[in-house]
Amino acid sequence: MRVSEIMTKNPVCCTPDASLQEAARIMCNRNVGELPVVESLDGLKPLGVITDRDIVCRSLARGRNPLELTARDCMTRSVVSVTPNTSLEDCCLVLEDRRIRRVIVVDEEGRCCGIVSVADIARKCDPSVTSELVREVSQPVAA
Repeated sequence: MRVSEIMTKNPVCCTPDASLQEAARIMCNRNVGELPVVESLDGLKPLGVITDRDIVCRSLARGRNPLELTARDCMTRSVVSVTPNTSLEDCCLVLEDRRIRRVIVVDEEGRCCGIVSVADIARKCDPSVTSELVREVSQPVAA
């Protein structure tokens, strides 16, 4: 099975200049926990991601006013990605190795074209694959 068979196609994205309130509103309206942060909504080149947890941990928990911050202020700047042709097995290894629950899918030009989450894998794959994946991504990350 390939990533293209299970990914959420054309995920909603935001730019680094999007307010945190706008990013949070998008997450609520779309019922997602992560947004790819792209250089522009036309080019869709990923610069990082922002999660609901990023917003809480990098603003409120640090005593910063989230209404004064942008996605750039709280996003995770490293981009972990796979392609639509990546095998599901290799995608799971990326998630496990990086201990992440979602990975951006980029096309041949490096544009964001999808996202794969642990939930996507759980809905569409064998329970044994999901069990191993959840166990591995749930391991504590060394500080």
